[in-house]
Amino acid sequence: MKITVLLIIAYLLGSIPSGIWIGKSFFNVDVRKHGSGNIGTTNTFRVLGPIAGSIVLFMDIAKGSLAAALPLLFNINFGNIHLTELIFGLFAIIGHTFSIFDRFKGGKAVATSAGMLLTYNPILFILATLVLILVLYLSSMVSLASLCTFVFVTIVALVIHDYLLATIAIILTIFVAYRHRQNVARIMQGNENLVHFGIKYKHQQNQ
Repeated sequence: MKITVLLIIAYLLGSIPSGIWIGKSFFNVDVRKHGSGNIGTTNTFRVLGPIAGSIVLFMDIAKGSLAAALPLLFNINFGNIHLTELIFGLFAIIGHTFSIFDRFKGGKAVATSAGMLLTYNPILFILATLVLILVLYLSSMVSLASLCTFVFVTIVALVIHDYLLATIAIILTIFVAYRHRQNVARIMQGNENLVHFGIKYKHQQNQ
């Protein structure tokens, strides 16, 4: 019973629609009706600005991190604490992408997955964050940076022989790629939306 309740809590944590709540509470704006219609960090940045976007980013990372930490906080272990952390983190990711508070819709799972990684392997989280920032700086595309970061985490997990993380990372990479399928199509067509940051954006502005 304890495990079931905590897994439900992990799902509910992930289900918190940060972008919707911040938009409606402080800006009287429903981010689902503007920009890309997504409730995640990128669209919140575009629609509500950097402060709101940063808050949503922090909240979405915190959801995944806290959910993955529940087994440590409540002494739950499925025989392998690392497996247990990942399972609880996955419940938060499911909640984020299929939120009970948003008619089982949601974000694209990037920030909440990052939160799970933060609890599971803080050093790899830092490295992955640096990769994301680098690719974002070079491409000005959040979607491309996100996908490259998931691939990076998968490769590193394989290199360090963390096959448990590698398996989860492969699954999440495929899932995140599917959630970004429209972005991938635009990248291939050369018309993906750019953020106001990085080399590609500056180059576009100078043309």
